[in-house]
Amino acid sequence: MNYRTLGKTGFKVSEISLGTWQVGGTWGSGFDHNLASDLLHQAYDQGVNFIDTADVYEAGESEKAVGKFVNSVNERIYVATKCGRQINPHINEGYTPEVLRDYVEDSLKRMNLDTIDLIQLHCPPSEVYYRPEIFGEFEKLKEEGKILNLGVSVEKVEEALKAIEYENVTTVQIIYNMFRQRPDDLFYQQAKEKNVGVIVRVPLASGLLTGKYSKSTTFEDGDHRHGNRNGEWFDKGETFAGVPYETGIEAVEKIKALFPEKENLAQVALKWILMNNNISVVIPGASKPYQVDSNIEATSLPEINGEQLKAIRKIYEEEIKLHVHHLW
Repeated sequence: MNYRTLGKTGFKVSEISLGTWQVGGTWGSGFDHNLASDLLHQAYDQGVNFIDTADVYEAGESEKAVGKFVNSVNERIYVATKCGRQINPHINEGYTPEVLRDYVEDSLKRMNLDTIDLIQLHCPPSEVYYRPEIFGEFEKLKEEGKILNLGVSVEKVEEALKAIEYENVTTVQIIYNMFRQRPDDLFYQQAKEKNVGVIVRVPLASGLLTGKYSKSTTFEDGDHRHGNRNGEWFDKGETFAGVPYETGIEAVEKIKALFPEKENLAQVALKWILMNNNISVVIPGASKPYQVDSNIEATSLPEINGEQLKAIRKIYEEEIKLHVHHLW
């Protein structure tokens, strides 16, 4: 495993770590604590020392599983969680310092931790980024020892750029993959100048970039890949990175043709991200232990060559960009 510094947090984190949106089972299937434990230990055994969760993942069950795991091992594991998405309706007016403080304290109780290494605002409405009192509340929580660092998880590049104007924002979690390349334009440069850590989520475009799906693939009713393709539940950019499914399948086939020797396109997609030295950590999810191993193997892949990189960019420019670039 390779380790990178997570911006101004100073944490040395495994460059491929673990996101826990579906760690206790596949999307829509309910939560299995035994499976979650297996996945967390599998990642740990491979050198993963950074785990990303959220209070809304399976109504707090993900946080409970992460807390139980972290308290069962001796080595330092960095825990990142998120708050704010419980607000319903999820609007700017619902964000108050008091509400967010309560969420942080609830997360501490669920995980049985004294301090959260990294708390992240969980894709709040754009207006929230213009409210200094929200960001100021986390300074108070830091002074009280309840958190070590504040980060944000964003939908849009513009939100990321606004967020890092606040000195106490140490990390930005953002969607970045072969199908979502806009962060390259300006954000990474600004983040580097401010020493802000970059956490990449949705690296496989909800599985699209594994190359395992076809136009005839079906998903369960409770799976966001079935029910959120047009943003019915939350921002559609979280589902297949916002790319229309059929368009994405066709583009993936072209990418696969660039790597005829690779059966596992997911590893190529992860390696493509890791080749960007602006990235601190990538957090692919997993619902089976072998997926954890497969994701981590991407660290040891040879670098993608220049011709392949140009071809990937061409596919993005010609097939994908018009669907996503201006939206996020």
